[in-house]
Amino acid sequence: MGLERKIQLGAYALFIVALFLVPEFSDEFWLNRASKYLVYGMLGVSIALTWGYAGVLSLGQGLFFGIGAYMLAMSLKLASPTSLAQGSDRPIPDFMLWNAEPDAPVELCCITPGSYLWLPFESVSFGMLMGVLLPAVVAGILGTIVFKKRISGVFISIITLALVLLVRLVVIDLQPLTNGFNGLTDLAFLTIAGFEFDPYSRSTYYLCAASLALVLIAARLLADTRASLILQAIRDDQQRARHLGFNVPMYQTFFFVVSAAIAGYAGMLFVVASEFASPTFMDLSFSVAMVVWAAVGGRSSLLGACIGAIAINWIEAEVSETAALVEAWKAIIGLIFVLVVLFLPRGLGGVAHDLAARLARRQSRKAAAAGTAGAEVKRHA
Repeated sequence: MGLERKIQLGAYALFIVALFLVPEFSDEFWLNRASKYLVYGMLGVSIALTWGYAGVLSLGQGLFFGIGAYMLAMSLKLASPTSLAQGSDRPIPDFMLWNAEPDAPVELCCITPGSYLWLPFESVSFGMLMGVLLPAVVAGILGTIVFKKRISGVFISIITLALVLLVRLVVIDLQPLTNGFNGLTDLAFLTIAGFEFDPYSRSTYYLCAASLALVLIAARLLADTRASLILQAIRDDQQRARHLGFNVPMYQTFFFVVSAAIAGYAGMLFVVASEFASPTFMDLSFSVAMVVWAAVGGRSSLLGACIGAIAINWIEAEVSETAALVEAWKAIIGLIFVLVVLFLPRGLGGVAHDLAARLARRQSRKAAAAGTAGAEVKRHA
């Protein structure tokens, strides 16, 4: 194993160890905030997979994040006794009564098509499964259509952007079913095998930390496979890859689906940590922000994109809560992005990679010089 590879694996190990040491230095408030930052780190990894490795700039990653969030939030809504419509013989969310016609009987709300769509979500397991499966299915359908049509470049960005805005409008317009702008609130705590994940507890933080660690490791292993090398070749020259006989749409769609599944899982974790789901998850600004995080951290580096997402959100929180900078914090974040694009086009991950490569070359030169000197001594001896 080369020195550069050892440095890379050491960086991953150091980062993962640091994740699990955070609770020793944080109170409950900061643990909850850190949990959300780790969720954003997972989004950074998902963007790096599509943008950095596949060369596909998706501006609709918020769609998959929002789908995952709503799937679990629907189950947790029904699991909360204070969120159910009173007087109904089956669990339906309270807002269905609020959004119904004045003086409409509870029984009428219970037989609407919307109420039947909520029935499977009585099972939290079903909500968790759909939180990963549905984003993957949507990404699979979208990827199959887009990549088989050989759509690329800015056109993919436009299509994903239009899709996320369309779904956001649908979620808002279906207020009787989704509660519209208000989103889903007053959720129950996630409970698995009798163990409850309080958003402000260490257990929730460790859940997010362990999830991020597993996603990073799985993404790193995936990036080291032959499929990833083929995908990078497709990114660099699609025509040559086609002439060599590779199924270009299949590889692109596969990585697109994996990225969507990660984003959907991140959405579920965000609901566990924040106790709400909102159409704002599918805002254009949020999807663009993910791209900024990956660009700052390094879109071609999984760990770099992850750290970039965590760092940008931490800086944003610190600056926005500083009285002297409260009016200018967005400009400061924008300035950081501009400076990185101008002077660090490959992001922080690119800088780290260059330093590791330089150190590896220096060590190899020293080893070669030592070997030459040893051979010379033996020859004269």
